[in-house]
Amino acid sequence: MEQLVTLRELQATLDYLATIQKELSNLPPDLATLDLRVKSAERQVAEKTKTLETTRASLAVKERELIQAQKDEDKARAALKATNQKLQYTAAIRELDEKERLRAAVLRPLKTLQASALNLEAVLTTLETERQAAQAQFDELYAIFLDEHANQVEGRKVLLVKQAKLEATIPAPEVARFHRLYGARQGRVVVPVEGNACTGCNVKLRSPLLFELREAKTIVTCESCQRVLFLS
Repeated sequence: MEQLVTLRELQATLDYLATIQKELSNLPPDLATLDLRVKSAERQVAEKTKTLETTRASLAVKERELIQAQKDEDKARAALKATNQKLQYTAAIRELDEKERLRAAVLRPLKTLQASALNLEAVLTTLETERQAAQAQFDELYAIFLDEHANQVEGRKVLLVKQAKLEATIPAPEVARFHRLYGARQGRVVVPVEGNACTGCNVKLRSPLLFELREAKTIVTCESCQRVLFLS
């Protein structure tokens, strides 16, 4: 069956791609060290960026609280100035003192948050500079590495084109299912039947499935592991 042939060819293509990718991922020690530095810097930048965003959000809240506290203090001060009677004056003084205390209580953490934000911005600038320098150095050495593995790089391009062409002939749901199985079954999606058993999971096949396989009219899958079967 044509689709079975295509699936077997797709599996072989992905196997070759995986082999090439493994070779291209086997970086020399100096390049591997640089790669780790870049990834470490990226993680640190991401973490500090998230912390800075949280700090800025808290800062915005405190700034709004300070604006409100200042308004309340100004209102209490205006009320004090407008007071003539001694009893009301004493109460107005207490009210103003309370509003001043509340404003100061907001201002202290606000200043702490402002200092934290400035410090995080400085740290981020340093980290980003280090990341860019490491990335530039990695890119330069990696380009040399790829030049030294030009055959594998070219082979990968050819295989990716072939993969796309093969997948274009298969319904999209089947392609998605194939890739799920490819990842779950260590690359063994299409397997032969030997001794009336699936060689993927070694489960014996029922007679109706064996009959379908011999007729070769439809795609037959193992009832146990869902691999695609063919007669060897």
